[in-house]
Amino acid sequence: MSWSPRTALGILSRFSFLPERRAFSSFPAPAYVPWLRMKARSPALLAVKKKKKKKVPLLTWKEKVSHLCASTRAPNVGKFLEPVIQAEKLAIKKKLKKEREALGDKAPPKPIPKTIDNQRVHDETIVDPNDEEVAYDEATDEFASYFNRQTSPKILITTSDRPHGRTVRLCEQLSTVIPNSHVYYRRGLALKKIIPQCISRDFTDLIVINEDRKTPNGLILSHLPSGPTAHFKMSSVRLRKEIKRRGKDPTEHVPEIILNNFTTRLGHSVGRMFASLFPHNPQFIGRQVATFHNQRDYIFFRFHRYIFKSEKKVGIQELGPRFTLKLRSLQKGTFDSKYGEYEWVHKPREMDTSRRKFHL
Repeated sequence: MSWSPRTALGILSRFSFLPERRAFSSFPAPAYVPWLRMKARSPALLAVKKKKKKKVPLLTWKEKVSHLCASTRAPNVGKFLEPVIQAEKLAIKKKLKKEREALGDKAPPKPIPKTIDNQRVHDETIVDPNDEEVAYDEATDEFASYFNRQTSPKILITTSDRPHGRTVRLCEQLSTVIPNSHVYYRRGLALKKIIPQCISRDFTDLIVINEDRKTPNGLILSHLPSGPTAHFKMSSVRLRKEIKRRGKDPTEHVPEIILNNFTTRLGHSVGRMFASLFPHNPQFIGRQVATFHNQRDYIFFRFHRYIFKSEKKVGIQELGPRFTLKLRSLQKGTFDSKYGEYEWVHKPREMDTSRRKFHL
């Protein structure tokens, strides 16, 4: 072990047999450096050098967390905190589980976890099932003839101008999901010219799928003949070949339809639009179900086939396609981008001020 001359000089000056530090400072460096090295290797000096290290006590997880949080030089503090916090949470869960098993029936009910959904800001337009005003409005709106079983749905599905293969395949797969639907190519016609032709041929709804950069990115749903018209942003599109472990192609049976979490007046209007696309009497023998699930104003569409394995267990198999919709606007009447009257328009800067406020 070799020490620098300055370090060795500081150690040797502490012993009585050496002159004071001031005397050494007058010596030239080459004259005393070898002598200091020889003295530094003596057993007395080595004993001073090799001091016993103090045993560092093991820190608890709280002390580790506080130490890491207080240290500004610790890189990637999150990587160190994550396993510690997970281990502590697991220990708390095990402890609560043992206490619950020990108490048995006297155990307190489990606390409901706080989520964005159940902490939702109260909306005045949330529909009460027993509200007479809402019942009257729904009995006289544009979908009343469908829900009174006076009309049967007939759907026309088309695309934007010059569609690419992915958009065309999505239209074809949607036609197998929605019964009595027909796919027609746009051929450069404006929607204002297509709508009168649809009305004359007894179509009840018009679906237009728009695309951008060869990817479907929008959906227009117009109820005929008197509206309303909804414009959705489309995302997360997956065709049947892109879905893992999908089932066989759907059959021609009329599927069931599930509408989830459409609770406001606006949500009721949108849900009734989706419901009017499917016939009234589903064929349960086909075991097929189309789901429109609203969560935080995002509408998730899924198409499944189910089977009852036992009285309590049900197996489901996704058939596809799948996509996600986000409502952009709801317009009165049929499609009219210039002079149309809008019931609701999504304005992000005004409406998206709180994460816990939803509109559907």
